Amino acid sequence: MLTVANPIYDSVFKYLMEDERIARTLLSALLKKDVVNVETRRNEYTNIGRDGLSIFRIDFGATIREADGSQHLVLIELQKTWVETETLRFRQYLGAQYANTANMIPNSREGYAIPMVTVYLLGHQIGDIEEPVLYVRRNSYDYNDREVTKGLPNPFIDSLTHDSIIVQIPLLHGQINNRLDKVLSIFDQSHQAAGTKQMLNIDETTYDGDDEMQIIVSRLLAAASDAQMRHNMNVEDEYFSAIESRDTTIMLKDKKIADQNATINEQSATIDEQSATINEQSATIDEQSATINEQSATINEQSATINEQSATINEQSATINEQSERIANQQEMLRTSIKMLVGAGMSPEAVALNLNKPIEVIRQLMNR
Repeated sequence: MLTVANPIYDSVFKYLMEDERIARTLLSALLKKDVVNVETRRNEYTNIGRDGLSIFRIDFGATIREADGSQHLVLIELQKTWVETETLRFRQYLGAQYANTANMIPNSREGYAIPMVTVYLLGHQIGDIEEPVLYVRRNSYDYNDREVTKGLPNPFIDSLTHDSIIVQIPLLHGQINNRLDKVLSIFDQSHQAAGTKQMLNIDETTYDGDDEMQIIVSRLLAAASDAQMRHNMNVEDEYFSAIESRDTTIMLKDKKIADQNATINEQSATIDEQSATINEQSATIDEQSATINEQSATINEQSATINEQSATINEQSATINEQSERIANQQEMLRTSIKMLVGAGMSPEAVALNLNKPIEVIRQLMNR
């Protein structure tokens, strides 16, 4: 077992890729092409990001030899990050490459650009994608989704679109099945040395007979024994420790805010439910009030009718009383007349005949 420097560190990775042979080895494996020449382009090393350390980028001009022996230049934008970062940063760098006139094909009257491939070495997993290496290739289709191949590749299309290769470093812990697996095995973080993530323990026999991989291992061995390299890795650890601490604080605050928002949303939902219940109850009360008002109106109408009937009855009672009083007066006058006639010596029969009243009425009045 050999203990080598961990190339996930920017300082180690930069040191590794400064070797043109190693750069060709890595890019050849990623592109699955024969990269015969690699040129590091202007402004090649950048660490622009959060707190001055987040994304490491190298821009290459790679000459690729195809199976038929033809060669052509490809621009490769390699970006590496070992913390989760916003895709906006990648897009900003990509936009800068598209806008850079130095990336145009020399002496191209049409203003065509050099074909570009973007490579992303990520120190984190993206979503639920389980493949450690993802090739995102562009194809052309007609309206009926049939692939168009005639006339392609085309410099106009190549100037405006590009392929991408995404490497998820945390998933690099499987068997070595192909050339790319072997080359990327030097990034396998499951081989971290005990007590430090700055070093990896690798099995030297894995690379027996592979001169290119032996060069990479030797370079990483040299980095592991370099005092300045160790210092640079310590600086990166300090930076990222501070960033992670800050991000943890932010995440905890975000979680607290999210929990509070969830509580507020639950309370709002409860209030909405209660409001809906109150509105339903208010609607029921309004309906009941309307029914009561209708019943009250009916009762008032019935009361008015009863009052009218009562007034009629009172009027009739008054009339009956008047009639009763009149009859009583008439009977009193008749009784007085009977007494006078009887007192004058007339017999009851004579009085009945004289007054033209039945004898029973005469006798009844005489006895009162």
